[in-house]
Amino acid sequence: QVQLVESGGGLVQAGGSLRLSCAASGRTFSNYGMGWFRQAPGKDREFVAAINWSGSRTYYTDSVKGRFTISRDNAKNTVYLQMDSLKPEDTAIYYCAADWAAGGIITAQNSYQTWGQGTQVTVSS
Repeated sequence: QVQLVESGGGLVQAGGSLRLSCAASGRTFSNYGMGWFRQAPGKDREFVAAINWSGSRTYYTDSVKGRFTISRDNAKNTVYLQMDSLKPEDTAIYYCAADWAAGGIITAQNSYQTWGQGTQVTVSS
Protein backbone atom coordinates (compact mmCIF):
# COMPACT_ATOMS: atom_id res chain seq x y z
CA GLN A 1 0.00 0.00 0.00
CA VAL A 2 1.34 3.42 -0.98
CA GLN A 3 1.59 6.13 1.66
CA LEU A 4 2.42 9.78 1.02
CA VAL A 5 3.44 12.39 3.58
CA GLU A 6 3.77 16.06 2.63
CA SER A 7 5.85 18.62 4.47
CA GLY A 8 7.28 22.09 3.97
CA GLY A 9 4.19 24.24 4.07
CA GLY A 10 3.96 27.44 6.07
CA LEU A 11 3.41 31.17 6.07
CA VAL A 12 5.41 33.32 3.66
CA GLN A 13 5.19 36.86 2.34
CA ALA A 14 4.29 37.57 -1.25
CA GLY A 15 7.35 37.19 -3.45
CA GLY A 16 8.87 34.59 -1.16
CA SER A 17 9.62 30.91 -1.68
CA LEU A 18 8.76 27.56 -0.17
CA ARG A 19 9.73 24.01 -1.05
CA LEU A 20 7.22 21.27 -0.46
CA SER A 21 8.29 17.66 -0.08
CA CYS A 22 6.27 14.48 -0.46
CA ALA A 23 7.81 11.29 0.89
CA ALA A 24 6.44 8.02 -0.45
CA SER A 25 6.55 4.49 0.89
CA GLY A 26 5.00 1.13 0.18
CA ARG A 27 5.72 0.46 -3.50
CA THR A 28 8.49 1.02 -6.00
CA PHE A 29 8.51 4.82 -6.11
CA SER A 30 10.37 5.02 -9.41
CA ASN A 31 7.35 3.47 -11.15
CA TYR A 32 4.96 6.23 -10.11
CA GLY A 33 3.78 9.32 -11.91
CA MET A 34 3.40 12.05 -9.28
CA GLY A 35 1.32 15.16 -9.07
CA TRP A 36 0.69 18.19 -6.91
CA PHE A 37 -2.77 19.64 -6.43
CA ARG A 38 -4.13 22.45 -4.28
CA GLN A 39 -7.40 23.49 -2.74
CA ALA A 40 -8.05 27.10 -1.78
CA PRO A 41 -10.77 28.04 0.71
CA GLY A 42 -14.19 27.77 -0.89
CA LYS A 43 -12.82 26.37 -4.14
CA ASP A 44 -12.47 22.96 -5.75
CA ARG A 45 -9.17 21.14 -5.67
CA GLU A 46 -7.14 21.90 -8.79
CA PHE A 47 -4.14 20.49 -10.63
CA VAL A 48 -0.81 22.27 -10.12
CA ALA A 49 2.02 20.15 -11.56
CA ALA A 50 2.92 16.62 -12.57
CA ILE A 51 6.08 14.64 -13.24
CA ASN A 52 6.56 11.28 -14.91
CA TRP A 53 8.21 8.24 -13.34
CA SER A 54 11.76 9.16 -14.39
CA GLY A 55 11.55 12.90 -13.95
CA SER A 56 12.22 13.48 -17.64
CA ARG A 57 8.85 15.13 -18.25
CA THR A 58 6.93 17.74 -16.31
CA TYR A 59 3.73 19.68 -16.80
CA TYR A 60 2.26 22.75 -15.07
CA THR A 61 -0.98 24.60 -14.90
CA ASP A 62 -0.66 28.00 -16.56
CA SER A 63 -0.94 30.02 -13.37
CA VAL A 64 2.29 28.57 -11.91
CA LYS A 65 4.44 28.21 -15.03
CA GLY A 66 7.78 29.93 -14.57
CA ARG A 67 7.31 30.15 -10.79
CA PHE A 68 6.93 26.53 -9.60
CA THR A 69 9.20 23.58 -10.33
CA ILE A 70 8.33 19.95 -9.73
CA SER A 71 11.17 17.46 -9.35
CA ARG A 72 11.82 14.06 -7.85
CA ASP A 73 14.61 12.05 -6.27
CA ASN A 74 13.84 8.39 -6.77
CA ALA A 75 16.72 7.36 -4.51
CA LYS A 76 14.98 9.21 -1.67
CA ASN A 77 11.42 8.26 -2.67
CA THR A 78 10.54 11.94 -2.63
CA VAL A 79 8.91 14.45 -4.95
CA TYR A 80 9.35 18.19 -4.50
CA LEU A 81 7.52 21.35 -5.44
CA GLN A 82 9.73 24.42 -5.41
CA MET A 83 7.51 27.49 -5.28
CA ASP A 84 9.05 30.87 -6.04
CA SER A 85 7.56 34.34 -6.48
CA LEU A 86 4.60 33.29 -4.40
CA LYS A 87 1.38 35.26 -4.62
CA PRO A 88 -1.54 35.53 -2.18
CA GLU A 89 -3.67 33.58 -4.66
CA ASP A 90 -1.33 30.61 -4.17
CA THR A 91 -2.72 30.23 -0.64
CA ALA A 92 -4.18 26.74 -0.37
CA ILE A 93 -3.77 23.28 1.04
CA TYR A 94 -1.32 21.46 -1.21
CA TYR A 95 -1.63 17.73 -1.80
CA CYS A 96 0.66 15.28 -3.51
CA ALA A 97 -0.73 12.28 -5.32
CA ALA A 98 0.65 9.07 -6.81
CA ASP A 99 -0.32 7.23 -9.96
CA TRP A 100 1.26 3.80 -9.75
CA ALA A 101 -0.79 2.39 -12.63
CA ALA A 102 0.87 4.19 -15.55
CA GLY A 103 3.74 6.39 -14.39
CA GLY A 104 3.19 9.18 -16.90
CA ILE A 105 2.00 12.77 -16.81
CA ILE A 106 -1.49 12.87 -15.34
CA THR A 107 -3.60 15.98 -14.71
CA ALA A 108 -6.95 14.36 -13.84
CA GLN A 109 -7.48 13.92 -10.13
CA ASN A 110 -9.44 10.71 -10.48
CA SER A 111 -6.49 9.04 -12.20
CA TYR A 112 -4.40 9.15 -9.04
CA GLN A 113 -4.76 6.24 -6.65
CA THR A 114 -3.15 7.60 -3.49
CA TRP A 115 -3.15 11.03 -1.83
CA GLY A 116 -1.26 12.64 0.99
CA GLN A 117 -2.89 14.43 3.89
CA GLY A 118 -2.04 17.91 2.60
CA THR A 119 0.11 20.78 3.82
CA GLN A 120 -1.04 24.37 4.28
CA VAL A 121 0.60 27.16 2.31
CA THR A 122 -0.36 30.71 3.24
CA VAL A 123 0.98 33.71 1.31
CA SER A 124 0.46 37.11 2.90
CA SER A 125 0.28 40.31 0.91
